[in-house]
Amino acid sequence: MDTPSFRFLPLGSITPGGWLRDQLTIQIEGLTGNLESFWPDIKDSGWIGGSAEGWERGPYWLDGAVPLAYLLDDRRLIERVEHWAGYIIEHQHADGWIGPRHDPKYGYPDDPWPLFVAAKALVQYHEASGDPRVPVTLGKTFEAIDASMDRRPLERWAHSRWGDGALTALWLHRTTGYGRYLAVARKLEAQGFDWAGHFRRFPYTEKMKREACNLSSHVVNNAMALKYPAISGFLAGDVREGIESARGMIGILDEYHGQATGIFTGDEHLAGKSPSQGTELCAVAEYMYSLEHLAALSGDADFADRLELIAFNALPATFLPDMWSHQYDQQANQVICSVNEDRIYTTNGPDSNIFGLQPNFGCCTANMHQAWPKLASSAWMGTGGGGVAAVSYVPCTVRFEASGVPVTVRVETDYPFGEDIRILVETDRAAAFPLYLRIPGWTREPRLTVNGDAVTVPGTGTYIPLFREWVGTTEIVLTLPMPFRSESRYHGALALRRGPLLYSLPVAEEKTRINADVPGREVPHADYELRPDAPWNYALRSDGHGNIAVSSFEERGVGPLPFSVEGTPGSVKVRGRLVSGWEIEHNAAGPVPSSPVPEAGTRGEETEIVLVPYGCTNLRITEFPWYR
Repeated sequence: MDTPSFRFLPLGSITPGGWLRDQLTIQIEGLTGNLESFWPDIKDSGWIGGSAEGWERGPYWLDGAVPLAYLLDDRRLIERVEHWAGYIIEHQHADGWIGPRHDPKYGYPDDPWPLFVAAKALVQYHEASGDPRVPVTLGKTFEAIDASMDRRPLERWAHSRWGDGALTALWLHRTTGYGRYLAVARKLEAQGFDWAGHFRRFPYTEKMKREACNLSSHVVNNAMALKYPAISGFLAGDVREGIESARGMIGILDEYHGQATGIFTGDEHLAGKSPSQGTELCAVAEYMYSLEHLAALSGDADFADRLELIAFNALPATFLPDMWSHQYDQQANQVICSVNEDRIYTTNGPDSNIFGLQPNFGCCTANMHQAWPKLASSAWMGTGGGGVAAVSYVPCTVRFEASGVPVTVRVETDYPFGEDIRILVETDRAAAFPLYLRIPGWTREPRLTVNGDAVTVPGTGTYIPLFREWVGTTEIVLTLPMPFRSESRYHGALALRRGPLLYSLPVAEEKTRINADVPGREVPHADYELRPDAPWNYALRSDGHGNIAVSSFEERGVGPLPFSVEGTPGSVKVRGRLVSGWEIEHNAAGPVPSSPVPEAGTRGEETEIVLVPYGCTNLRITEFPWYR
C-alpha cells in the first residue's frame, strides 16, 4: 500500500488567525452556532434522542460543528458537540450500529450512509478531545457495517458515496493496526459505484434532461466522488494511478459543466456550462473536502490551487455576509434571486437561489458547516521527515513536533487579498525537518527570502522544500505576484482573475424579506429575495487578444466582513458598455451574447465599471461578453 505524500495534522494543531479567524467567528455567530437552538432537524435530531430527522442532517451538522468549535476554542459549542458525541457513543446498539436504525422518511433500514458522516465527525472529535471511546466505538460500528453489507449490499446514497466510509475504515486501520478494517474499506469499494469507470465512458456532456437524471448525474455525488479513485489507488498500492484518474475526472467536469469559480454546475444534476445554471452549496463543501484529500494523497500543488479557487470564491458567495442565510444554488451570472415557477434549473424548485434558512431542501442547511473549518484545519499538512507543507496560505498558527522538539509556524498575511506572506518558524532548540512551500501555478516571478537572504524559486505549480536545521526564530517572506489574467468561457465570454480570486460586477440589489409569517423564519434566520436595482448587462472592453482591458487596481485593508461588497479588500476598474437585448429569461440572466459584440449591439456611452472579488457579491455578472 502506498504512503500518502502528506498527512492531515490532528484537529487542534492549527489555530486560525487574521481574516480567517474573523470569518470563522462570523460562522459561529451565524447559522452554524445557532441552528441547534431552533432548527428541529438539529435541535430535536433523532441522533440525540429527539423525534426529528434521524438520517444525515444531524451528522452533517456535527461534521462541521466539531472542527469549528475546537478551531475557535469556543466552550459553548464544544459542550454541545461533547453532548452529541457522548450521546452517540453511549447509545451504541448491541451489534455496534450507531444512531437511528431507520428514519421513516429517508434511506432504508440499516442504511450505512449517515454512519459514514457521523464517523467523520467522531474522528475529528477524537483528535481534538482525545476521547478514548471513539476508536472502540467506531471499530464496532464498522464491524456492524461489514456484517450489514453481507446481508444487504450497498444501495442508493451509500452505493454512490462509499469512499467517505472507506476513509474512516482506513483511519481505523492506521489507528488500531487491525487488518479487518482494511478489509472493510475494500469491501466498501467493491460494493460501491465505479466512478472511475463511469468517467471513462462519461455520458453527460450537456445539461441533463429531467427524465435522465440519476445518482451518477447528481452534483453532490460527483463532487464527493472526485477523491474516490485516489482512495482506490491507495487500497491497490498505486495511488498515482488513482490521482491521475481523479485529475481526469476534474478535467471532464470542467470541459462539459465547469464554471469560472472552479466548481461545476448541478441544480440538482449536471447542467452544462452556462453561467446562469446553478451549483448546489453541498457540492461546494464536498468538492473542497475531496480536494483536501487529493492534495494530501498526491502532494500535488494543482489540487491546492483548485481548493483555494473554490474556497475564496464559490464558498463565500453562496452566503449573505453574516452567514445567517444561504442559497441552495448559486450562479456565476446571478442577477435575480426570487421565488419563481419559471426557472432555469434542471430539477430544483422555485426558491432554490433565494437566500434563506433552508431554500429548496434542508440538506445544505445541515452540510454547509464543514467547508470553512476543514479548509482551516488542512491549511498545513505533515510530510515525510517530520516536516510540514503549506497547502493554503490562510493566516494561522501551526504547532507540531519534529523529533520531539516543539515547533510553531506563524503565518501572517492578508492572502488571498494581498501578495505578501510572512512565515515565522519558531523553536527553542535545534530541529532538522523540511518545510514545503506551495508555489501556485497562477503566479509569475515569485520571490522568497529566508532571514533576508534570497532563495531561488525554481518554478511554479509545485511545492519547493526548505531543508535546514531550524533554531530560534526564522523569518520566511514569500511574495506571490498576482497578475490579472482573462479566461475564455461559455459562448466566448471572458472572466477576469487575479491570483486565486475571480472578479465580478456587483449588481446593486433590492432586498426583500419573505416568509415573515412562517414559523422558523424569524430574524435573523429569515428568507430574502434579491432583485437588481441597477443595470447589469454590460460588455467589457477587450484588447482583441482575449484579455479584458484593466484600467486600474485599488487594494484596501481587510475588514471585519471581508466577503461583502462594503468590506471588499480590493477592486479593479474596467471599461464597458450596455448590451442591447441581454435580459432576464426564466428568472435568470439570459444567455451571454456572442462576442465580439458589434457596436450596433451596444447602447449608451462607454463607462468605467468597478469589479470586486466574486465572494464579495450577492448579485453579479462574472462571465462577460466583450467588444474591441
